Amino acid sequence: MMSMDPAITRDSGDFGQCESAERSRSVSQILDEARQLTEPSYRAAIERLPGPLDAVAKYHIGWADSDGNPARATGKAIRPALTLLSARAAGGRPVRAVPAAVAVELIHDFSLLHDDVMDGDRTRRHRPAAWTVFGTGTAVLTGDGLLALASDLVASVPVPTAPVVLARTLMDLCRGQAADTSFEQRSDVTLADAIATAENKTGGLLGAACQLGALTAGADPGAGLCYWEFGRQLGMVFQLVDDLLGIWGDSRRTGKPAGADLARKKQTLPVVAALASDSAAGKRLAQLYRSARVPDQRAVGEAAMLIEQAGGRDWVRTEIPRRWKRAFDSLAEADPVDDDAVTELRALARYLAHRSS
Repeated sequence: MMSMDPAITRDSGDFGQCESAERSRSVSQILDEARQLTEPSYRAAIERLPGPLDAVAKYHIGWADSDGNPARATGKAIRPALTLLSARAAGGRPVRAVPAAVAVELIHDFSLLHDDVMDGDRTRRHRPAAWTVFGTGTAVLTGDGLLALASDLVASVPVPTAPVVLARTLMDLCRGQAADTSFEQRSDVTLADAIATAENKTGGLLGAACQLGALTAGADPGAGLCYWEFGRQLGMVFQLVDDLLGIWGDSRRTGKPAGADLARKKQTLPVVAALASDSAAGKRLAQLYRSARVPDQRAVGEAAMLIEQAGGRDWVRTEIPRRWKRAFDSLAEADPVDDDAVTELRALARYLAHRSS
């Protein structure tokens, strides 16, 4: 299992340190509250899906098995938690941010349904991906339904610019996914390309979660953009860790086969950093990626070793605390008014940086 070592915690700020623990809730409590506040509205939205699409959504989210029987394999609720905590940090009541939080989670699940189809990923959240169970067309239609629900729900958010934030986020997701898909046919992907893709896909959605939360609390547009940048940088932390887990993670915890990204020759951030190193290991890795052969387990193991030798893993470990600092510099610029909420945002950010699944 890939573990985050002390090198990740080197930073001029307080990355990795514990603060005000006696006053703040644990991350599990933060995430549990986010689920409790948002799940009723989320379930009500899913019930509006037509025909068999609600069954697909419930399976994908983790509320039901493939036969429709109740299940409890729910997601982490990271994005709803960020929305609710950002609302608190900006001086608002989390309950007012629930529609925005649910809209963001609907967009998240819409993107996962479509991404699994486009990427051919057969596993999601420790079980078969929805498209492998219900068919490609039904999975795509369900994703479309979730997008429609999110658009309708965000219109109820008492912030005139909320639909604009959502539209921009969707364009960022499309831009990022288009680039990500093109990488599979390109041998000239630069580190700047890979970073921009991650910022658009993962960063854009977490940015919207934080921005919408702050705006529901009455934050002015300038402060709202600071919250967006805060979330965008946290999204980069999340993606950097996700890419490490995609190579060195424990499949029993991640819910995906070990080395799945390498088996598909995905050009994730540590891979592109290694390829850009101009080292002997990086050149050998480029040969493996250019080969027409489908990587077997031995080739996947060799690729992981080459990425490490070429510095791809170390680059990610250096980038994580840098993005952390940029995130909290942006949050400070927003001038939050609730110190306890900021403490809990730090705790949640630490969780994102040190997670193993």
